[in-house]
Amino acid sequence: MNKKTKIVATLGLVSDSKEVLKQMIENGMNVARLNFSHGSHEWHGNVIKIIRELSEEMGISVGILADLQGPRIRTLVDTPVEMKNGATILVSDIESIKNSSQKLGEGSFLLDVPKIVDDIEIGNEILIEDGLMKLLVEQKSDGVLTTKVIDGGLVKNHKGVNIPDAKLQISPITEKDEKDLKFVLGENVDFVAMSFVSSGANIESLRDMMKNILGRENDLPQIIAKIERKEAIKNLDDIIEHTDAIMVARGDLGIEIEGTKVAILQKQIVKKSLDAGKPVIVATQMLDSMIVNPRPTRAEVSDVTNAVVDHADAVMLSGESASGKYPVESVRTMKDIIENTEASPYDDVKHALPLNMQDDLKQLLFGAYELAKHISAKAIVAGSAGGNTARIISHFRPEQEILVVTNNKKTYNQLALVWGVKSKLYEKGGVFREDIDWLIEDAKKKGILSSGDKAVLIMGRVPDEEKIRFVGMKEI
Repeated sequence: MNKKTKIVATLGLVSDSKEVLKQMIENGMNVARLNFSHGSHEWHGNVIKIIRELSEEMGISVGILADLQGPRIRTLVDTPVEMKNGATILVSDIESIKNSSQKLGEGSFLLDVPKIVDDIEIGNEILIEDGLMKLLVEQKSDGVLTTKVIDGGLVKNHKGVNIPDAKLQISPITEKDEKDLKFVLGENVDFVAMSFVSSGANIESLRDMMKNILGRENDLPQIIAKIERKEAIKNLDDIIEHTDAIMVARGDLGIEIEGTKVAILQKQIVKKSLDAGKPVIVATQMLDSMIVNPRPTRAEVSDVTNAVVDHADAVMLSGESASGKYPVESVRTMKDIIENTEASPYDDVKHALPLNMQDDLKQLLFGAYELAKHISAKAIVAGSAGGNTARIISHFRPEQEILVVTNNKKTYNQLALVWGVKSKLYEKGGVFREDIDWLIEDAKKKGILSSGDKAVLIMGRVPDEEKIRFVGMKEI
């Protein structure tokens, strides 16, 4: 696998066998996403076990991402409500209506989140079933909203609701999320994705919860903030500062924000994430037609290509690999698109991506990146206990191979998400020169390096020590 952009693939009933998972890894899956909106703990635990076994057997790092469901607002109706354009509809929630003097009759419905009406203001829009239906709030009184139907339809029970402009006070971590979090921490997953993030404080609350559950401050799963709410766009800088990585979750984002603006927002989110040195995933409907068809549309190929040209760390498959007819083929197709794009001049980085260079470590690693360009090195070879050295080198998006050795299994798996990084696990000791020599020999056996090639060597920062141990050049 020569690609540098990573592939995140969502797993489901069509992709939970050892045979299929092995083929997905062979064809380029780097991170396996487990969607906790579906499946039992028993099912998820079995899949995690299979992935860990395959990773060890194949000698390939595969990260495991647990995606928490987060809060969902849904409709509550006994019988479907027919809404016609221009009609008036009364809306309340399961708690507010109990304390209201008003009564809801036919042609009205409830929301299943207690007291959510308190957070909804006159002028807010209420979107139902992925935005197919739209209401405008015109009045608010005694726990009941009077709304006008803008886009009508049939409101059925338990349908999803979005309220883009409301400053919702509901917690992004539900009781279900807490139970799922305890389970995945026990399974030692590598990443936890947080849904419906609104602020950096949301991220810190999840991080504190993980620390309390695990009883430690360090060696935590990395948090991936899913950008899918209008509020998250407003607070994007704050979220990026506090999170470990970003996911551009275009599904709900495309409901909350006008669909024609999503592509530009995607570019802005990717750029801001890269500027901050945070890995970023572009997700949702990338090869959506491959749920039922063996080949993608031209537009889908262009979509993946665009994300690769923008230098996102990873692109993601959802239903394509979780419930579609062609889970392995969708991974293979995505890999082919990535490799074709990366082989083109449109993927080249003519100047190093910007990064706050106040840190001595970043300055030193930028020097290593420049040295690799100057001597036409084949690879940048690094030892990295915690992964920070590898992430900074990756940020510069070098043309050279980024080969990383670590003695930390968590780092080994988490680097599976980082652009361009090929990591190897060396558990015999600390990250010292012998590890680098072992990594170079392994790369020679695999044909990544050959006699006469030049490599820039970087010894990563050793825990409890202040400085990088070594930077130099070696002819293989």
